[in-house]
Amino acid sequence: MKAINLDEKLQQFVTHWDPHVVADYNTNDVMVVKFVGEYPFHKHDTTDDFFYVLEGEMEMDIEGEPSRTVKTGELFIVPKGVVHRPRAKTEVKVLLIEPKGEPNSGDSDHEPAPKPRI
Repeated sequence: MKAINLDEKLQQFVTHWDPHVVADYNTNDVMVVKFVGEYPFHKHDTTDDFFYVLEGEMEMDIEGEPSRTVKTGELFIVPKGVVHRPRAKTEVKVLLIEPKGEPNSGDSDHEPAPKPRI
């Protein structure tokens, strides 16, 4: 057992849309990711999608609804089965929690990112 410094972990990579596992929580991966631009619309049929903004600001587009702004220190959970798309005008740093083996691409035709452990 030890504390994990998320800032140090985020400094270990510069890529976007590339989640890195920093810890295990029960049967979940705890990950950090940086992104800018937009991800394709997608959904996860069997799990909610958890986003906690560590730094910056992101928009969460929900199909058929107004976009939601999620700022530093805020979290947003997309219920399973809801079509959504995260995006950011400038780089945002986010903590993600999802079941091990769940592809970040959900049902989209976007290739899932590998989840290296740092």
